[in-house]
Amino acid sequence: MKKIVISLFAVALLASCSSTTDDVEAKRQELQKYKQQQHELSQKIEVLEKELASAEEEEVIKVEVAELTQREFEHFIEVNGNVEAEYNINVSPESVGVIEAVYVKEGQHVSKGELLAKLKTETLQRSIDQLNVQLDLATTNYKRQKNLWDQNIGSEMQYLQAKTNMESLQKQIEGLESQIEMSEVKSPVDGVVDEVFQEKGDIGSPQAPFAKVVNINNVKIYADISEAYLTKVKTGDKVKVFFPAINKEIETPIRQIGNVIDPNSRTFRLRLDVNNSNKQIKPNLRAVIKIRDYVAENAIVVPTLFVKEDFSGEYTYIAENSAGKDIAKKVYVSTGVTNNNMTEVVSGLEPGMKIISEGYNQIMDGSVIKY
Repeated sequence: MKKIVISLFAVALLASCSSTTDDVEAKRQELQKYKQQQHELSQKIEVLEKELASAEEEEVIKVEVAELTQREFEHFIEVNGNVEAEYNINVSPESVGVIEAVYVKEGQHVSKGELLAKLKTETLQRSIDQLNVQLDLATTNYKRQKNLWDQNIGSEMQYLQAKTNMESLQKQIEGLESQIEMSEVKSPVDGVVDEVFQEKGDIGSPQAPFAKVVNINNVKIYADISEAYLTKVKTGDKVKVFFPAINKEIETPIRQIGNVIDPNSRTFRLRLDVNNSNKQIKPNLRAVIKIRDYVAENAIVVPTLFVKEDFSGEYTYIAENSAGKDIAKKVYVSTGVTNNNMTEVVSGLEPGMKIISEGYNQIMDGSVIKY
């Protein structure tokens, strides 16, 4: 029995030793396998890194740049103005009467003093004729009395009465002739008959305009400007005037600046005079007046679109060479006045820098670029 137990123990011991040897061999094989896999993975990683590096080198963003220079920069304020004719006159007779004749038509050019129409003056003319007869008699009587008075014949009273009577008749005739002149409707200026309101047979009077005479060889433009700009404009300053309806822009000096501030609108009036020999500018035409209120002689100016903003402030991108590569550099700037989609850059940019003008929406700080 004792021999049997010993034999079983020996068999178990041999089996245990055999099992341990097998486990070590298996682990060696497994380790070898993992090392092989590690080598293969390292090779794959190296290949991928090279491919990625190659891809990154090829990812170059194409942009366009503009070299910064200094130039004059202006800012303008714009106000609406209204065009008025130099002369826009309603012409009326100076007395009351029936219109006997009309001598002009609408659109006709007339000269200063030219007769436009005439009222009936038959009654006045008959009165003048009657007074002329009386004047002839009074003149003859005056001459006779004067001859007698010169010879110291007759009384001084008779002489003076004859003289007074003659002069009175002369004054009456002059008055009636003045009334006849007042019945004539004449143009007060050179111009064009723009509209005729009455015709033959109508009753003319000082309260009823007969016609409108317009002269637009020169026009006036009035505009109301905020009192905030009172110190920024002065008489003689050149301003630009744009007429949207006819797509025309001119430059003209300020003729007059109003001396009163409107208490309701807090504005003052500005007047411009414009030569209009071609008559293209019409009364009541809308005019946009551009008044310069700021100028910088040597300014760096960029399109407003180039300037972006983040939590740190305003910035733009410039092209810079670093380590042999062209890259986009984010530059923070301080801006000044903006006018007509252009912005003055006060600091952050210098002449000669190359600002990225196209493709700036596809880049970030440090992006490799090509231009």
